Amino acid sequence: MLSVLRDRRFAALFGSQVSSLVGTGVLTVALALLAVRLEGDEAGRILGIALTIRIAAYVLVSPIASALLAGRSSRGILLAADAARLLVAGGLVLATEAWHIYLAIVLLQSASAVFTPTYQAVIPEVLADERDYTAAQSLSRLAYDLESLLSPVIAALLVLVLPAQALFAVTAAGFLLSGVGVLLSRIDITAGGSAEPFRGRLTRGLRLLARTPALRFLAVLDAATAAVYATVLVSTVVLLLDAGVADASDPSAPLAVALVLFGAGSIVVALLLPRILTRIADRALMAAGAALAAAALAATAALAIADALSLLALGALWILLGAATSAISTPSARLIRRDAVEADRPAVFAARFSTSHAWYLLMYPTAGLVGAAAGPGAATAALAALCLLALAAALALGRPARAADDPAADPAAGVERGRPSPAAPKVEG
Repeated sequence: MLSVLRDRRFAALFGSQVSSLVGTGVLTVALALLAVRLEGDEAGRILGIALTIRIAAYVLVSPIASALLAGRSSRGILLAADAARLLVAGGLVLATEAWHIYLAIVLLQSASAVFTPTYQAVIPEVLADERDYTAAQSLSRLAYDLESLLSPVIAALLVLVLPAQALFAVTAAGFLLSGVGVLLSRIDITAGGSAEPFRGRLTRGLRLLARTPALRFLAVLDAATAAVYATVLVSTVVLLLDAGVADASDPSAPLAVALVLFGAGSIVVALLLPRILTRIADRALMAAGAALAAAALAATAALAIADALSLLALGALWILLGAATSAISTPSARLIRRDAVEADRPAVFAARFSTSHAWYLLMYPTAGLVGAAAGPGAATAALAALCLLALAAALALGRPARAADDPAADPAAGVERGRPSPAAPKVEG
């Protein structure tokens, strides 16, 4: 898998992604500390509003930005996004009011909603071979998982030797290094076509998602991933408290164990996927991942409702949930690479970025509101049902008109809108 880093352009872009992720991870901790400093006991309210703003920015900004920036240099777009994030992160040192945080979140997440889909659309052009691209996706997933595990640790260690506000400077440095990585990549790729009118460009990605079976499958199955993350991020601590395996005054230790095990399950599958995907079709693996997620969520709900949930059981189930999310998410970009031509990929990646985050607007309230009204077991059961419903809908809506139209069903038939896929005969999926 690491052999893909021999490609200098991808190595530079991957370094940019890692730097960006570290900056974003440290920023999350820094914002939490800033909220506590500004509002004390009301910090949770600020962070809840900030999370809502974050998701809304992702959903709304990505397709609009993709339409506005069509035909422009991908390198210029990535550099501009990093520059914007650097300036906003550095400016947060001066924040003194809650609305400063809200404004910063709007600007930061808008820039990220531009950076991430553009980065995703560039990688298929840098790595033409499907096996290399699969390895790159596994590395990307590994980077996301390690960031989620290590960024809070890095931030905690930095706070021991630096004032909390210095974390914003560290965040800005992460975005600066991300920009350096983009410059070193020397990519010269245009972000989609600009001949189509703006209204057409604005909806092109969504139209392609809606009319292409494999992409419909992907867009709907993202709901299963959202159901898992809503459970893990919102309900883990409540499940631990409800089961009596965490102290209400300080649940950090069991919570950390659960989150680490979730990340470990995801990492193991990400490392194995390049080999697995030579034997199993992409959509078959993604569907299996969604089925595993629904089963693990249902088992968690049953144990919680029966007051039989232990830390050991929850840890084992969280490993399965981490493995399931990796199985769903990591191969997903391969479907876009295979079923969208180069000119359409920026719009499709932007549309998918928007729709995948829109599912969180359903799953987060389900976890939080149902959990508050009926308990975490009931909330997890509801999310398990939504996960299973998403799988059934994805299978129904993603069914191709005939098997020959589906590259996943026949590697030799791998066609990219009428253009032979150079690597399709090498990898089944």
